[in-house]
Amino acid sequence: MKENQISTGRFIDGKEIFAVELTNSLGSKVKIYNYGAIVSEFIVQNAIGEQQDIVLGFDDIDGYLNEDYVSNDYPYLGVVVGRYSNRIKDGKYSIDGVDYEMAQSLHGGLIGFDKKVWDILPTVDPSLTLQYVSPDGEEGFPGKLTVQLTFKLSDANELILDYKAVTDAPTALNLTHHTYFNLNKNGENIADHYLRIPAGNYLAQDKDYVVTGALVPVTGTRHDFLGGKTIGQDWDAAEGYDQSFVLDKPYGELGLASETTETSSGLKLEVYTTEPVAHFYTAKYLNTATGKGGRAYGPYSAFCIETQHYPNSVNVPEFPTTILRPGQTYAQTTIFKVSHT
Repeated sequence: MKENQISTGRFIDGKEIFAVELTNSLGSKVKIYNYGAIVSEFIVQNAIGEQQDIVLGFDDIDGYLNEDYVSNDYPYLGVVVGRYSNRIKDGKYSIDGVDYEMAQSLHGGLIGFDKKVWDILPTVDPSLTLQYVSPDGEEGFPGKLTVQLTFKLSDANELILDYKAVTDAPTALNLTHHTYFNLNKNGENIADHYLRIPAGNYLAQDKDYVVTGALVPVTGTRHDFLGGKTIGQDWDAAEGYDQSFVLDKPYGELGLASETTETSSGLKLEVYTTEPVAHFYTAKYLNTATGKGGRAYGPYSAFCIETQHYPNSVNVPEFPTTILRPGQTYAQTTIFKVSHT
């Protein structure tokens, strides 16, 4: 694996934005910005010998900073999400009897980790390690939190994400990466992608997509991907999927979260994670007019597999905790592995 760091010439609050390219012996390339830890490109050779970019994004950093994009149903294209991914009921929770309140927004507040310029740390091997120090009280979260995210691109076409975090006061933490994938060689609707999710239960949600605490068996529902099926086979065409699945694997161990294949490219994407939940989203609200090459991105033009802890755990005592305390280290690994079918 090799790495190459390129200045974009853009600064935010005096901090320079860089693009870092990781390449491997197979000719694959991943481009990551230290702004939002954005995965902007993931280029692989498909089964018919073509170079194919399998993630949505923009041609350059300006697209991610464009005010129309940021303010128009902002879709979190390719970013890291934090401090807390998904939805917290009414933006309120308690830690050790102390009440906290944050903006009622998706994915960690109004200006989350996705809109920060992260520091690039030195590494020994060819990889990229980004660090962000979130001050006490940022977006309503207590404690000074230091987060590191390391990206590696293996010669087995695995994009490996290793997260670590420490805090100086108890805080709520649930990190994920919001990469949008499309394996079709022409970037067409993802309804025909074939998906398997090894999850016997999904998490019930209220009308605002907030997890309630109930586990629901997938058997006999449109959420049953245990044996694999096309994404569009059982979906509600007006809704798609925006659902959290509880993975059938030991808690905290690295295991399969999903497997997706696509016929035109002959590509297969496997996602492995140490996290207990995979949130599957088919981009219902995506509405971006000027993506790569001027391409418009609309609903169902991509899918996300957001590996994370149980959403809204801070308000559901029965769920595994998402409270990080001083002296503890938050750690998770997620791997996106690309191969041919």
